[in-house]
Amino acid sequence: MASYLDAAAIVSTGSALVLYKDRLGLGTGEIGTLSSMLTLSIAAGALLGGRLGDRYGRRRVFMATVTLLALGAVLLAAATSSGFLYVGIVVVGFAAGADLPVSISLIGEEAPEGARGTLVALSQVLWYGGIVTTQLTGLLVGGMGSTGARVLYGHVAVVATLVLVLRFKLPESRQWIDQRRKADTGSGGPVEQSATRRLLKKPHLKALTGLALFYALTNLAANTKGQFGTYLYVEVAGGTVRIASAIGLATLFVSIPLAMLFMKIVDGRNRMRWYALGAICFVLSTAAPAALGVHVGTLALSSLTGAVGSALAFEGIFKVWSQEVFPTLLRATAQGMVIAFARVVAAAVALWTPTLLSAGPRVMFAALAAIVAVATGIGTVLDRLPKIQTGAPDRSATSAAGPATSAADPVATTRVDGS
Repeated sequence: MASYLDAAAIVSTGSALVLYKDRLGLGTGEIGTLSSMLTLSIAAGALLGGRLGDRYGRRRVFMATVTLLALGAVLLAAATSSGFLYVGIVVVGFAAGADLPVSISLIGEEAPEGARGTLVALSQVLWYGGIVTTQLTGLLVGGMGSTGARVLYGHVAVVATLVLVLRFKLPESRQWIDQRRKADTGSGGPVEQSATRRLLKKPHLKALTGLALFYALTNLAANTKGQFGTYLYVEVAGGTVRIASAIGLATLFVSIPLAMLFMKIVDGRNRMRWYALGAICFVLSTAAPAALGVHVGTLALSSLTGAVGSALAFEGIFKVWSQEVFPTLLRATAQGMVIAFARVVAAAVALWTPTLLSAGPRVMFAALAAIVAVATGIGTVLDRLPKIQTGAPDRSATSAAGPATSAADPVATTRVDGS
C-alpha cells in the first residue's frame, strides 16, 4: 500500500493543483514549483526513511510515515491558501518517499520461502491501482473546481488512515530484529560503520551503482513520457486531451494484468527471458516514434509497448533485485539512496526537456531509446550479482543435490532455506 499511496499522492497533486488554481490564486509558476517540491520531498524522504528503517526498525518508521502522510493529505484537502499547499505537499512527499524503501524491505524479509519476488511485485500492482483509482476519481470530480481537489486529497487521507489501522497488526521484521541484535552485541561484525560508507565500498558498490543507473535511466524515460505525454499528443501529434487521456487509461488496464503476470514469473527460472521481452518492448516504445515520426498512432504504439516494458523490465524487477543483493541492515538505506537519486535526476532533466523538444520530438525519443537500451543492458548484469538475502531464491541451477547456496549476509550467515 506504500506504492498505492505514492502513486495516488503524485497523480492527485497533478490534478488538484489545477483545480485549486482559481480558488487559491495559483499561477503557472507556482504550480510548477509545488510539483517540483513534491518530487524533491519524495527523494529526501526516501533517503532519510531508508536509513532510519535500517537503524530503528521497519515498523517504527512505517507507522510514523503513514501517519504523516494522512496528516499531510488532510492539510491539503482543507487548504484555504497556497501556504497550506506548500506545507502539505512537503509533508506528503516526504512521508511517501520515506515509506517506500522501508515497507518494501519488510515485505522481502517476511515473505515465505520462494514467494518473496511475488509479494514484492504485488506492490507494483497496487501502484497501478493507485493511478487508476485516482484517475477515475478525477474523471468524476474534474468539473467541481476546488471541491474536486479536496475530494482527491480526501481519498489519499482516507486510504492512508485505513492503512495505518491495518499496520498496527503488523509485527517487526524478524530478520531485522535478529540482525540488529547481533549488531548491537557486536557478534555480527563491524556493522556500525556509516551505512553510506559501507555501501560505497566493496562488495556493495557494484550493486548500488548498477541499481542506481538502471532505475534512474529507466525512470527517466518513463517520467518523461508521463510528464510530457499529453503535450506530445496535443501540440505535436495534433490530437486532443481526450484522446491522450483515453489511451493513457486504456494502457493502465493493460499494465495491471501484465504486472500480475510478473508476479507469477519473477520467482521462476525464466524471469530473465521475460525480462528480455520487456527490455525489447521498452526500447521499442521510445524507438518507434523516433523512427516513424510522432503522431497519434506511434504514440499509442509507444504506450502499449511501454506497458509491456514497464511491467517486465522496470520498477518491479528493481524492487526485487534490491531485496536480493543487499544485507538486512543496509537494504532500506540502499533502496532509499537509489530512489532519491532517480527522483532528483528526473526532476533535473524535466527542466531541460522542453528545450530538447524544441530541437524536435524525434530527437528526444531517439535519446530516450539510447538511454533505455543502456539501462536494460545494465539489468542483465544486475541479475547475475550474488544474492545475499536470507532465503533468496536461486534460479541459476538446481541439481539432484538440491538448491545452490547464495552468498551469505555479512551480518549473519544462514542457509538458503532460511533455517
